[in-house]
Amino acid sequence: MRVLSQKVTSLNKTLEVHKSQMLNYKSYTGSIEISVEDGVLHGSVLDIKDVITFEGETIAEVKQAFQDSVDDYLEFCQETGQDPDRPFSGKLAFRTTPDVHRQIFIAAKTSGKSINTWMEEKLEWAARVG
Repeated sequence: MRVLSQKVTSLNKTLEVHKSQMLNYKSYTGSIEISVEDGVLHGSVLDIKDVITFEGETIAEVKQAFQDSVDDYLEFCQETGQDPDRPFSGKLAFRTTPDVHRQIFIAAKTSGKSINTWMEEKLEWAARVG
């Protein structure tokens, strides 16, 4: 009985770790989750106001369903003459203290860059290394 209990605990930990994964396609990001009860993978596109969902029974199916859903959404927007919702504009509001603002200014000037260029490089590096 103890071995079975350990296997169930291990399976539960595995499901928790892999419960949510990300997909990317045409600048859209989709999150997938496991529905153990229904035996499917399902997800939705993140960071837009419109609702785009997808579902599949295998990883390959859910990836294809995500891409198909994004393509269907873009086609629908084109047919109806509306602009598709885009997840990010490239503009990021950033608030900080005056002292940190000054430190950022000095660091950017010292490296011969504008604040925007300096911050973009630093934030891009931080996003990559996590």
